[in-house]
Amino acid sequence: MEITASMVKELRDKTNAGMMDCKKALAETNGDIEKAIDYLREKGLSKASKKADRIAAEGLTYALVSEDGKKGAVVEVNSETDFVAKNEEFKNFVETAAKVVLNQEVKDVEALKDIKVEGGKTLQETLTDKIAKIGENMTIRRFAVEKVENGAVVAYIHAGGKISVIVALESEGDKEALEVLGKDLAMQVAAM
Repeated sequence: MEITASMVKELRDKTNAGMMDCKKALAETNGDIEKAIDYLREKGLSKASKKADRIAAEGLTYALVSEDGKKGAVVEVNSETDFVAKNEEFKNFVETAAKVVLNQEVKDVEALKDIKVEGGKTLQETLTDKIAKIGENMTIRRFAVEKVENGAVVAYIHAGGKISVIVALESEGDKEALEVLGKDLAMQVAAM
């Protein structure tokens, strides 16, 4: 069967895989789009497992606070190079992971990886897809959550995500003053 450009485009739109990978998948599956999707998924898992041994020592952090200012979360996701840490898709993944930590009760990184996100995939499945697409090992390294009953939680992101800090201040004091103090403290923590 002849593989047309429109078939390759359709497969790319559905999978976000590279053009040559889509063309090869369609050739391997005689133009069957559904089988090609499965082929790409298996190939992606294979690529990801080959990269799992590689050291991921660069990466990004991201911190955010709930709308009421009573809960904050910070997440670190590592990649092999700082180049990947500048990738918009990687940045979006780190932000998604932080939102999951903020909005769910998560006890550890393994539990975090099992939580379903947009598209019905787990966070780990989403990360595996990113590894296959971007071509580098990436790992969710750690996260932290802080909560207050009275007071404020403040987030500070330094150097474009190299360092992120959350500070929880438990107090009956003025919320705006607490946020200013929290920001100042977070900046000092980041500077250290």
